[in-house]
Amino acid sequence: MTHNVLVVDDEPKLCDLLASALSQNGVTVFTAGNGLHALKVLEAEDIDLVISDWRMPGMDGPQLLAEIKSRFPQLPVIVMTAYSTVKNAVQSMRNGAFDYIAKPFDIDELDITVSKALQFRDILKDNQRMRAELDEHQQIDSLIGDSPTFRRVLQAIDSVRDSNATILLTGESGTGKEMVARAIHKHGNRADKPFVAVNCAAIPEGLLESEMFGHRKGAFTGAVADRVGRFMQADEGTLFLDEIGEMPLALQAKILRALQERVIEPVGDPRERKVDVRVIAATNKNLLDAVANKEFREDLYYRLNVFPIPLPALRERTEDIAPLARHFAHTLGAAAGKRFTGFSAEALQAMASYSWPGNIRELQNCVERATIVASGAVIEEQDLPAYLFASNPGSSGAPIIEGNVPADLDAALAEVEKAYILAALAQSNGVQAAAAQLIGISERSFWYRLKKLGIHVDKIVR
Repeated sequence: MTHNVLVVDDEPKLCDLLASALSQNGVTVFTAGNGLHALKVLEAEDIDLVISDWRMPGMDGPQLLAEIKSRFPQLPVIVMTAYSTVKNAVQSMRNGAFDYIAKPFDIDELDITVSKALQFRDILKDNQRMRAELDEHQQIDSLIGDSPTFRRVLQAIDSVRDSNATILLTGESGTGKEMVARAIHKHGNRADKPFVAVNCAAIPEGLLESEMFGHRKGAFTGAVADRVGRFMQADEGTLFLDEIGEMPLALQAKILRALQERVIEPVGDPRERKVDVRVIAATNKNLLDAVANKEFREDLYYRLNVFPIPLPALRERTEDIAPLARHFAHTLGAAAGKRFTGFSAEALQAMASYSWPGNIRELQNCVERATIVASGAVIEEQDLPAYLFASNPGSSGAPIIEGNVPADLDAALAEVEKAYILAALAQSNGVQAAAAQLIGISERSFWYRLKKLGIHVDKIVR
């Protein structure tokens, strides 16, 4: 296995010496003259180990170590210093350094220390890979449901899984498009090859071409080494292009060429590279409307729409809410060290009556909260979040009690307002601008209400 090592020292000769020594063991060495430069390299490259000087101008070794532990907590760091004291060594180890070496150092001693650090890094990567595989299995297992609308999705997956045809998954946000894409890959003829997912909306437009096709060293400012793009990473496997409707028009033509001719051209490299990739694209937008509005290429739309699979909203498959909720309670409860036997009839009725604008993702977030607050083995109605009852005044969990005048009107209205804001946040996956748009107010007004109602918004993932 090839490893990438970053050497950080303000003495160029020492960097060259270490690069020469480590390269003989098959290690690719990057160098940086200071801590700030080192952080830029770490953001651009997949580094397995950092060897850093203790004393440097500007950002010194301890400061760099603290930044690395904050941004890249599983990246091992070896500290080297000519001021080797027990105090410095102990302090660096306490702050998260893997080990330290003293200047002047013996090359054999350096090789042993580096070898141990890279073995440690390999173990961490193996653990991450196994956890990712476990997460993937759990995601595939989440394709649960026996409603007629969802059975049609399962039949489509079975029909197309061994095909190389391009697939277009459509549906509202949170309907499980990535889970379906992973299921197609996992149960298809490319299952033993890579599955690479790209969120086209999450990558800055200026970096998207490089991210997709790769680049050559020096192709643009910051391109300090060759980079393999996502198409090459997915070679012989599956490339999942999520939020394809957000892709800039300028890049759509190059994606079309890659799909039609199965060749790519890295940025800064005129040579074409052949790729064998099965592409699955997904969007929550109406691409035909986008074509009509000149926001999406018509030829690319038809190239993507070879085998369309529309995913139903959760409100269109209410029969599947209970089995999905039980599945999430079981897996999320097990992860938290709890065991749940199910939901009360009232809780199931409350979930069945809710419209789930955020679909499966919102249901999962709802059940996760319930598993945290539930005190028994059965999840009760009161364990569910309040926003489920905002549109059901007759339910016992509703913020307004039908037929009674509230003793404190301001407090009652605040509860209603809070319930709708929480529902909008759940539907928008925690994105405040999108939540504000959902309920028809400005971002500034939304922020004011969050502060007034004491709502703290954490970063919600997926």
